[in-house]
Amino acid sequence: MKELVRCRPCGFVMEADKLGDVCPACGLPRKVFEPYREKVSVNRLFFLNLDLHPIAIHLSQALVIAIPILAILINLFQDFYHDILKDVLIFSIALFPFTLILAFLTGIADGLTRFKTLKTPLLNVKFIAGIVIIVFSVALFIIAPLEDYQTWTIIIGFLCLATGIQLGLWGKKLIDVILPGTYPQKKGKKGKTVKEED
Repeated sequence: MKELVRCRPCGFVMEADKLGDVCPACGLPRKVFEPYREKVSVNRLFFLNLDLHPIAIHLSQALVIAIPILAILINLFQDFYHDILKDVLIFSIALFPFTLILAFLTGIADGLTRFKTLKTPLLNVKFIAGIVIIVFSVALFIIAPLEDYQTWTIIIGFLCLATGIQLGLWGKKLIDVILPGTYPQKKGKKGKTVKEED
């Protein structure tokens, strides 16, 4: 395993042989770095470093931003590439629920890997909001074609955007949180606690 170092002021962790004259994150000189030992198992780090959840989130984020903007453009500017923009909107609305479901499933896997449970207060709130935005996206998929991508498309699009922004703000708080490699977990008989390794 490669030697790791951590910037004391900002907490940035990196491989020691890649450290230059300054911290890549905060710009302070290399003398502020200290040796660092990762407390999370290699298997868990490997999975988290695949970044499946952030990638899935970025797919849905692109659509959650594009949908209300495209809906406004096709309704306000009828002569501005109307047919092309409408086709892009239709495609985006059709794809949107699938990207959200992918983000939701990878979020579950990410939560289990980071925290070894899905019962933390912040994860519970994120899962509820995740279900809400999936419901909004399905409603958008059904309602938008019926009303020819007009008022309700814009309204539901903005509801999705607001929910997505809130999910992002909650998620930002969890980015660097990973439960260490060993933790107490109840096993066997009621009340008996044992230590378990990854």
